[in-house]
Amino acid sequence: MKISRRTSFLVAGAVAGLGIIAALGLPARAEPPIRGAMADFTPIEPPRPAPQTPFSAAQGETLTFDNFKGKVLLVNLWATWCAPCVQEMPSLSNLQGKLGGEDFQVLAISTDRGGLKQVQPFYDKLGIRNLPIYLDPKTALTRALGAKGLPTSILIDRNGKMVGQLVGDAHWDSPDALALIRHYIDQPVPASLQRASAE
Repeated sequence: MKISRRTSFLVAGAVAGLGIIAALGLPARAEPPIRGAMADFTPIEPPRPAPQTPFSAAQGETLTFDNFKGKVLLVNLWATWCAPCVQEMPSLSNLQGKLGGEDFQVLAISTDRGGLKQVQPFYDKLGIRNLPIYLDPKTALTRALGAKGLPTSILIDRNGKMVGQLVGDAHWDSPDALALIRHYIDQPVPASLQRASAE
């Protein structure tokens, strides 16, 4: 089989790039485990910065994703009238219970126009205990994130970049989901974030 000059050049470039990575002692970038319950997860390539459009906490505090800098975030856009959203909320609560902490946070952001008065009874009815209430009643953040429907879940890495999304409901407390989230949690922490946490 004849190999074109272009193909030979690309192969040589790839080999050279791997050699540079090895020489610098940098780990090769592992691909995220996308399988099973996470089969509909779509990586965003290249990752792009998450918008800093404000949203609200239950108490009325105005927040942006910068308030969670250094954490991997699973941003879930949902509404109480959305049947698939209702179906997946317990699994999101379980995910937060299993992995939530200094390295990871589920941000379940309601788009309900009624705000807290509409969302709090829903949380009480379903017994959602692990997820704080976040609100986007005017859907400004939802539009900025480019969501086309509900539920939409967007994964943001420690650098504040959107690395993937899943449209539709999913089993977020499944072994497949936990493996995917842990993949991003286990990525090296940027030096700038290490310095910030030490100060």
